[in-house]
Amino acid sequence: MSEEQRENEEQQVKEDKEEDTDTNLQPGGDAEEQPPEDDREQGRNGEELHAGRSTIGESSLTSPDSRYKCPNVLETVEEAETQADLPNDAERLREPRGRENVGNSTATVKVVLVPEGHVMTAAFAIGLSIQELKVHLAAELRVPAEVLQISLDGRVVEEQQSLMELGVQPHGSIRMEMSSTDPTTHPLRPLRPPEHDNMPDVITVRVQTDEDVFQEVVVEIERPPQQKAYLGGYRHRLTGVQYHHAAVQTLPKRRPDRGVEVFSRNTQTVKLKSQAQQCPVNASSQMTGIGCYVSCMNDKLVSPGGYITADEYHDTRLNAVIILQSFARRWLARQEVNRLRRDRDRRLAWLELQETRRREEKEEQLRDRRQRWMSPQRREDFNLLYHALEKWRCEEEEQINSSLRGAERKAALCSLLEQETQLIAAIGHHRIAVQDNNYDKTVRNFLDKSAAPHQWRAADGRLIEMDSPHTIRARELRDLYLSLSTVSQEQRLHVLMTLKHTVKEHKCQLTQDMVDLIDREVDLMTRGVKAASLEGLRRRISTLFLQYIKTPAFNPEVAKLLKVPQNPSQLKNNMFLCRGCHRYLHSADFKPSASAERQSRCRDCTRLDNIARSRDDFSCYKNILRRLRADELRLNQEAKIPFLLQVEDLRYLVDVVWASRSALHASRDLYNLVFVRWEHRKDWSPWNCILLSKEETSAHLEVEDVHKAYDATFIHRIEHKHTLARRHFSQMAVMAKYLDPQLSAALGNHLVSKPVTMATGKRTIDTPRAAH
Repeated sequence: MSEEQRENEEQQVKEDKEEDTDTNLQPGGDAEEQPPEDDREQGRNGEELHAGRSTIGESSLTSPDSRYKCPNVLETVEEAETQADLPNDAERLREPRGRENVGNSTATVKVVLVPEGHVMTAAFAIGLSIQELKVHLAAELRVPAEVLQISLDGRVVEEQQSLMELGVQPHGSIRMEMSSTDPTTHPLRPLRPPEHDNMPDVITVRVQTDEDVFQEVVVEIERPPQQKAYLGGYRHRLTGVQYHHAAVQTLPKRRPDRGVEVFSRNTQTVKLKSQAQQCPVNASSQMTGIGCYVSCMNDKLVSPGGYITADEYHDTRLNAVIILQSFARRWLARQEVNRLRRDRDRRLAWLELQETRRREEKEEQLRDRRQRWMSPQRREDFNLLYHALEKWRCEEEEQINSSLRGAERKAALCSLLEQETQLIAAIGHHRIAVQDNNYDKTVRNFLDKSAAPHQWRAADGRLIEMDSPHTIRARELRDLYLSLSTVSQEQRLHVLMTLKHTVKEHKCQLTQDMVDLIDREVDLMTRGVKAASLEGLRRRISTLFLQYIKTPAFNPEVAKLLKVPQNPSQLKNNMFLCRGCHRYLHSADFKPSASAERQSRCRDCTRLDNIARSRDDFSCYKNILRRLRADELRLNQEAKIPFLLQVEDLRYLVDVVWASRSALHASRDLYNLVFVRWEHRKDWSPWNCILLSKEETSAHLEVEDVHKAYDATFIHRIEHKHTLARRHFSQMAVMAKYLDPQLSAALGNHLVSKPVTMATGKRTIDTPRAAH
């Protein structure tokens, strides 16, 4: 090695030692050591690593479980390499500085934990005191430093003494014992058991200092508190040794111990960040020069384009943005138009559906009325016929009175009377035929009611049925009665014998007559008499057996279905005199009404008077009342007023108060009129209602505040009708309690009673009118 190279190496060693002097060694030797420049170049080349140095790199960088801290290892290697080449005078120059740095030198301290026997190894500066060693070990063991007691050869070491005073040499080792003064509260346990580590605490590294000179260096292995991060690496292509990238070999900053066990909530999700970079590309070009010729056959002439100013560029961008906005707004406008078109189509479809539903409902009403005219089956159907007959008679009479005079008029009226009489007779014959056809159905319903089991609802909502001996008896008699008219000629003889044995259980005149008739039919059947000749006899037997079934002594279950109570004491209660037929009848034979305490005529007299005189049809009013009750029951389960009103009360409300027409468009079709609430938040009542057609109802139900939707004139007219209805229904005891007391008192001063002729022109009804 030349003198010039030796001088350069000596200067490099001096600079390195000055840097080492300025470095503060912490407990444990946490100084960062930088390898020499030649070592770093050698590490980057990778292929020229020395065999001895690669052993250190492999042992200190490839272990996945430990982080090795080799304090002053590189420095020791450098010193060993440098001392082999420096002359004696350079060594003499370094000796004073080495003596000054003796206190900063490290030594291997092995501490045995008593009584567990675990060994802790640490690299510690020999110039530091035992108190600082305790603080370092207490932080490692997570116990207070005051409870630690360190002894050497059985003697307790004072805290002010240093390792140098105990005789520890630089880069040497010492073994001491450490115990706890309070083993119960603060026992000494290593945070990581030694069996979990695969590496020894101290390794010996052999460093080549010269061509044939080697030096062994003791290196401490420090256990890491956490898993070493894998940062990649590279592999030696010749030797196959793998080198891992390692982080700075310093202990991480430890948070102060708060005495509370804390668990980390950091997610184990890798955070990735993508960032594009433009790498520089170096290129070169060759030009024609002295000694070099470059052909220009493939050269192109490039002429510069027009220069675009900043204003022109921004104008172009603005125009592009305007175009984009116009297309975007066009798309949004088309979406809005499509939405409006869909809403319109849905609205039109809904209106068409409503119109179709109303048209079908109207057609159904017309078909139902036509069917009732052609083949009436109920009393309401015959009332409809009589109403149509009266309407026809009034029209014919009005035409005769307006066109004829004198004898011709009288003759026409007589002819009209004869036609009316014939039509009434035809209706009567048809009514008798319908009653005969409905007789069997009426008897069947009566027998089914008497034979029905007792039913009631349990607490859980289940329907419970129970048969009693009386219901079983009624069921047997019902089956026997039905078999009399349904069995064939061969089976009738067996049925008659069963019937004979059944009625013979009770001896009375009724049962004796039935037995005689049964014996007579059996005798005639054995003689071969035709069934048509026995029809009258069989009808007499069925009639007597039905009378037998309706007798409570033979069938106790029918007692609750009979109109006349069997106990004479009950006849004194709820019995009233009919002013029409002058008979005392039960209260059930009179039609209830909210406008009076008791009707003066029974149901039969009222029906007969209607056929003979007014011939009114109440089916339209019944439909209005039925729909009103259904609507109010859907809105309020506790509605009472609609169920207190009867058909006559609703007829007065429609004909007198509302004049039989709609409040908005004056529609007079009674089959198309309905009652709804005037104010939706209040229950329906005669003083909170409005009469509208079915088409107008849907629009009115959407109104939130009627005082804002309608004008003052219309509201005043509706309130006047409400006042009329309140005046009329306040006279009824069952309706008066639903009125406001203050409004009821004010009605007497506001209204007077005057007679008003109804639309029929035959009767007058006292109707309240506002006093002017």
